[in-house]
Amino acid sequence: MTTPRNTLTQALVEHGFCLPAGVPGVQGRTERFESIVAGFDSLIVEIARESGAERVAFPPVLDREVIRRTGYMASFPELCGSIHHYRQNRGRHIDLIDRIDQGGDWSEYLEQAPLTLCPAACYPLYPTLTGRLPEGGRLFDLTSYVFRAEPSEDPARLQAFRMRENVRIGRPSIVRDWRNAWSQHAHSLLCELGLDASLAVASDPFFGRGGKLLSQNQLAEELKFEILVPITSTEEPTAVASFNYHEDRFARAFAIETADEAPAHTACMGFGLERVVLALIESHGMTVSAWPASVRSKLSL
Repeated sequence: MTTPRNTLTQALVEHGFCLPAGVPGVQGRTERFESIVAGFDSLIVEIARESGAERVAFPPVLDREVIRRTGYMASFPELCGSIHHYRQNRGRHIDLIDRIDQGGDWSEYLEQAPLTLCPAACYPLYPTLTGRLPEGGRLFDLTSYVFRAEPSEDPARLQAFRMRENVRIGRPSIVRDWRNAWSQHAHSLLCELGLDASLAVASDPFFGRGGKLLSQNQLAEELKFEILVPITSTEEPTAVASFNYHEDRFARAFAIETADEAPAHTACMGFGLERVVLALIESHGMTVSAWPASVRSKLSL
């Protein structure tokens, strides 16, 4: 039995995990919540370190050119978070202030910046890899806040959330084997934390008339796996992790080659950190001190 969305949201606030921010899909997090995030995240960081992954960090904004070159707007235009700022050539500042004071629409005084909010932690990485990879390719570990414009009352469906990602780049067989191995390892890890996790072939919510065909191809080629855990619904469990094989899509967009001059293939695995924590709370209860000792030990709680 899972907790209904509104009830779970209220309980998270009442038990000191979250702070309401006044906007659907945006919440503040307390130390109580963040300690669980840190405990789980450290497990993934340690696995990545032992695998020899290079740790990199990017801010949660992205060059708009990357969005264009990856075709993101063709596939997910409804999720994009564009950034705009005031420029005097759009109108006088005093008029802008008057519009704001009147509670009106002041967007006409803004113009689009050469930035968007980052939709996935791995997106800023690919433009930095243009050129030829070393023999064996490369492996990266990174995390970032990301943004998806899909406001919801579901506490597990946020507009701004954190992803811990690992990215593998190299020859096709190496990359696909890495993705497959990580999906199995991640499933075992989540089960060890007492979660009712299931691994399934999945597809992205591609937009438009061609989206259905893209989704069908993604399923048929098993390009995407997800780990699902019941949080607010048993019938429709929530994806807490995904494992994506991009083939050579990003390599062609940014001219990334293997050591033998072929287009590189890429794959990423990502955990939604807030979703994992919500799954743990829903599974083990609001009193962290009463969670199974093995789970608390593994998370250093």
